[in-house]
Amino acid sequence: MAEDRASPRPVDLETLEVDLLTEAIYQAYGFDFRRYSRASLRRRLRRRMEAEGLATVSALQDRVLHDRACMSRLFADLSVHVSSMFRDPGFYQALRARVVPVLRTYPFVRIWNAGCAGGEETYSIAILLREMGLYDRARIYATDLNPAILHQARSGTFPIAKMQEYTSNYILAGGTRSFSEYYVADAGRVVFQPSLADNIVFAEHNLVTDRSFNEFHVIVCRNVMIYFDRTLQDRVHELFYKSLITFGVLGLGSKESLAATDYRSCYEPIDDTVRLYRKVR
Repeated sequence: MAEDRASPRPVDLETLEVDLLTEAIYQAYGFDFRRYSRASLRRRLRRRMEAEGLATVSALQDRVLHDRACMSRLFADLSVHVSSMFRDPGFYQALRARVVPVLRTYPFVRIWNAGCAGGEETYSIAILLREMGLYDRARIYATDLNPAILHQARSGTFPIAKMQEYTSNYILAGGTRSFSEYYVADAGRVVFQPSLADNIVFAEHNLVTDRSFNEFHVIVCRNVMIYFDRTLQDRVHELFYKSLITFGVLGLGSKESLAATDYRSCYEPIDDTVRLYRKVR
C-alpha cells in the first residue's frame, strides 16, 4: 500500500516539460512565453528540437540554458514575424474611408503598430498616410519583442519576389499611385524610400511584460494575439484600452475579436468585418 501511495500520478510529460522550459526561459532570459497558445508553442518547439537533433523538450531546455546561441535560434522560432504588405486589403480600404477622415481633425496623430514584425504593416500604414496627406503630422511607433526582426524592419528592405503580391494587395487596398514609385530594386531585394521612415519610431516592446508608453489615436495589432492564451489576450486588451484615447481606433486581425474580452462593451464597431473598432468609453 505504501508503494501505491508513493507511485507518481499520471501526467502529460510533454506538458510538464513545456511548463518547465517556458519558466526556465523567463527566469534565465526574461522572455515570457508562459501564456502563449500551447498548440502553436508545441509546434514551434518540436521544429526547433528536430533542427537541434534533440528528442525531448527537456533536452532542449538543457541546451537553451547552457548555450545562448541555441536560445537565440529558439527565440527566432517563437517570435511571431509572419506578415505581408497591405495584407487583407479591405482593412486598409476601411482605414482610408472610415478612420483617416477622423484623424484629420487632430493636430497630430500617434499610431502604434504593435507586433510590427519585419515592418511590412508599418510601411503599408506609412504609404497610406502619405497618400491621404496625413503623414507629415503623424508618428508611427512600430514595436516588436525581437531585436533582429526590428533591425530588418528599420532597413526598409524586402524580397523582390514579394513585390507582385504586395502590388496586388496595394491596388486592392485603394492605392492611388504606382506602387513601384515607393522603392528601388537592389540585388534581389527592394529598398523602400527612406523618407517613409522619417516619422516611424522602431523600438523593442514586449506585449507580455511591458507597459503602455504613450496615448494613441490608433493601435494596430493584427494576427499577434492568436498565438496567446485567453489570459494573455485579456492582459494585452487591457494594455491597449489604457493606451487608446477616447474615440481612438483599434485594429485587430481577421481571426481576432473583442467578443470574448472584458472590454467588448467599451468599443463600437467601425467595420466589424475587418475588425476595426472605436473606443467609446
